[in-house]
Amino acid sequence: MFSVFAQHDDHNHAEANDSGHEENCGIEHHEVADAYNPGGVAFHHISDQNIFTIGPWYFNLPCILYAPEHGWSFFSSKKFHVHGTHGDGTLAFDGYVIHSGVVMRVIDASFPMGEVEVAGFKEGIEVVDGTEINSYSVCYNNELYKLDQESAVDGGLFKRGITSFYDFSITKNVLAMFIVALLLGWMFLSIAKSYRTRVGMAPKGIQSFIEPIHNFIRDDVAKAMIGPKYERYMPFIMSLFFFILALNLVGQIPFFGNPNVTGSLAFTIVLAVFTFVVTNLHGNANYWKHVFWMPGIPWPVKIILTPVEVMGVFLKPVTLTVRLFANITAGHIVLLSFIGLTFIFGDMGQSVGGGVLGAVVGVLLGIFMSGIELLVALLQAFIFAILSASYIGAAVADDH
Repeated sequence: MFSVFAQHDDHNHAEANDSGHEENCGIEHHEVADAYNPGGVAFHHISDQNIFTIGPWYFNLPCILYAPEHGWSFFSSKKFHVHGTHGDGTLAFDGYVIHSGVVMRVIDASFPMGEVEVAGFKEGIEVVDGTEINSYSVCYNNELYKLDQESAVDGGLFKRGITSFYDFSITKNVLAMFIVALLLGWMFLSIAKSYRTRVGMAPKGIQSFIEPIHNFIRDDVAKAMIGPKYERYMPFIMSLFFFILALNLVGQIPFFGNPNVTGSLAFTIVLAVFTFVVTNLHGNANYWKHVFWMPGIPWPVKIILTPVEVMGVFLKPVTLTVRLFANITAGHIVLLSFIGLTFIFGDMGQSVGGGVLGAVVGVLLGIFMSGIELLVALLQAFIFAILSASYIGAAVADDH
């Protein structure tokens, strides 16, 4: 992997720089900084990628991409790599490349389709409406071709507008969700079977482990927050809690692909939207009355409070989204950064004593942070479930 920073060129493909090394668009291998960057490594490991790793084994995942002017493209992420290589893609396929684990598309229509070899990537800064954003280019035949970043239909909210392609690929986070969903389905079907076949008998095995957790969420979350109508919403609250908890725990397993599902805004937004829809779809007249025209409050105050209450309806899913995302992501970054102390103290292999010291400090801090992360994994699943239950409870509560 050899990415270097370069100034952005507004043209789709720029000329090689004037450094005296015109081959490969001026990309020089020795320009790569030798200093270890723990933050960069941490962000790389928690990012969503088109490859899944289990220890030393790499599993390429399917890429499903759509560009309106080109149509659909279905292929394996193996197409981006020469056999036996990983990391940044050394090949482009159908105008797509992979850089830092992210699929990007060449904007210039003159770029060849099919499989072609590329020489590397350059990163730069582009100013859009006064805001600096990262820009990327790929080198092919000694020319730089500007890349469109991963698909994001944000309408320009984050200064990138609507990108030229849509990414429906099965990434490592998506695969992790499938695996966890299948495991949870198998586990709860097995528990349900045990309840049917062992009527009146004491629970055993996984049934005896899950039952106290289930009863705790039922009694101290669903019943306490929703009230007498809790049974209708039990499947939703239980699904939220166990799915988030299982994904949090899977993200703690070393050498298992480093999935960071609950640390992905896309995932937490979807869960928050589910809560938003369930809450407001089942909101009774009393709930909406307290949102738009609160009873028992003078009308001049209502004019001030009503916009605040309406805004609060939409802020609730935002807080759910950010709380889960921020806590899980921060924990992963800190843990990976502590482990990186081995390389920092060892000065990338130049100091054996420093490397040993870094290993000891990094392992001790890593063990401590792993324990904290296990607690956070349980706590964040509980918080998401209890907040969702409290929002639903406020929406379905009878008028007193």
